[in-house]
Amino acid sequence: VQLQASGGGLVQAGGSLRLSCAASGRAFIMYAMGWFRQAPGKEREFVASINWRGSATNYHNSVKGRFTISRDDAKNTVYLQMNFLKPEDTAVYYCAADLLGSGSSDSPSYDYWGQGTLVTVSS
Repeated sequence: VQLQASGGGLVQAGGSLRLSCAASGRAFIMYAMGWFRQAPGKEREFVASINWRGSATNYHNSVKGRFTISRDDAKNTVYLQMNFLKPEDTAVYYCAADLLGSGSSDSPSYDYWGQGTLVTVSS
């Protein structure tokens, strides 16, 4: 599976962005998908995930109520809708795929990673 993340950019605090992660290859429907982020000088952290069935989602506490993860299996794409963005959301955002996963928050659980897309939130 190859993953291509897009949709990052510069936005003012309080604004919104929607990230997309397009997957190529077979059996996208069998992969749990996750979003992670890495801010400058910090370790990569979990943001959100959705299981392979699309029936369960998981969020980091810092983004609950502001971010929504969803998937469109017909388009082999997972999305991250980000609302009410804050300067502390500034980071490179990565999507990842975990075969038959439950939507883990642990990055080692994921088998494939995209290249990342930069989100910058200005105050």
